[in-house]
Amino acid sequence: MNVPFLDLRVQYRSIKEEISGAIGQVMNDCAFAGGPFVARFEEEFASFCACRSAVGVGSGTEALWLSLLALGIGEGDEVITVPNTFIATAEAITFSGARPVFVDIDEKTFNMDPELLERTITSRTRAIIPVHLFGQAADMDPIMEIARAHGLAVIEDACQAHGAQYRGRPAGSIGDAGCFSFYPGKNLGAYGEAGAVVTNRSDLAETIRHLRDHGQAEKYYHGTIGWNARMDGLQAAVLSVKLRYLPDWSEARRNNALIYDDLLNGMPGIITPVRAEYGKHVFHIYAIRVNHRNQIISELLKRGIHCGVHYPVPVHLQKAYSFLGLGEGSFPVAEKCARELISLPMFPELTEDKIRYVCDKIRQVIDALQ
Repeated sequence: MNVPFLDLRVQYRSIKEEISGAIGQVMNDCAFAGGPFVARFEEEFASFCACRSAVGVGSGTEALWLSLLALGIGEGDEVITVPNTFIATAEAITFSGARPVFVDIDEKTFNMDPELLERTITSRTRAIIPVHLFGQAADMDPIMEIARAHGLAVIEDACQAHGAQYRGRPAGSIGDAGCFSFYPGKNLGAYGEAGAVVTNRSDLAETIRHLRDHGQAEKYYHGTIGWNARMDGLQAAVLSVKLRYLPDWSEARRNNALIYDDLLNGMPGIITPVRAEYGKHVFHIYAIRVNHRNQIISELLKRGIHCGVHYPVPVHLQKAYSFLGLGEGSFPVAEKCARELISLPMFPELTEDKIRYVCDKIRQVIDALQ
């Protein structure tokens, strides 16, 4: 049996006619760069996130970067985030002119540990970027309390958390801004690159709209220096179709996670994902912790099972960030998890028989290793 890590084809086939119709509308209207299809999706996604505004941009990385710029963060400032994230989180900080400062994670949720947060704040700290990793929200109440006590902005990196909830509130709606990626492999994925910022602050929404479009509020009249970071109409049309299905797809992911839990819990040498009591997980990634990770992945691949690793090298140990001078042991929990995590196949259309096959082969491999 072959079990892919992700299968975008099966999802596309299920909505092919609607997608074709939506793309056809864009082609007929020639509304390719920004325009009515982007405006419609922005309205729909803002409602989905329970926010006043959504601003479509070209990627999740741009969403983070423009949010930082809109908050006035730049040279000499510090922004606190976590080291176990895709490098884009740190890149956005660096390209804003600020310096990333890391805080270690909670070993159960893999998200920012609020108990370690306050000690990293300095006179140069301007913002905090908690990352809602793998589809589970960070513990936002204590993060927000600390941020407000110190006058800091909070930008939620919700690029893996479309539809996740924290105490009944959608991910992205709690901080000053929430940033989403619509990279094709995400729970809500475009058919190319796209992203969005959601916010309840009208000033931020307006500033980001200007920044994404060369700093212009009116064509050829530029009030500030901006960038070309517009979402295109084709991606917006695709996302409008897929957004209608996202709640059902999220429920299917949660059901698949429950099957994995049932089959893997109690298996020697495996730690399954923990669901925080404060939230609702959407399982962008179903990641287990194991010893002998590389051997297990290699053996599973021989059996037709494709797994992933998110992320094998924490940001502070990447060559690109060696200038920070942070060596091994700087963030021991993040480093430990980076050595142990395996991302198992996870997508809404994944069938129970394939999940059972994966778990059966994991048991065989672990038994052989022991």
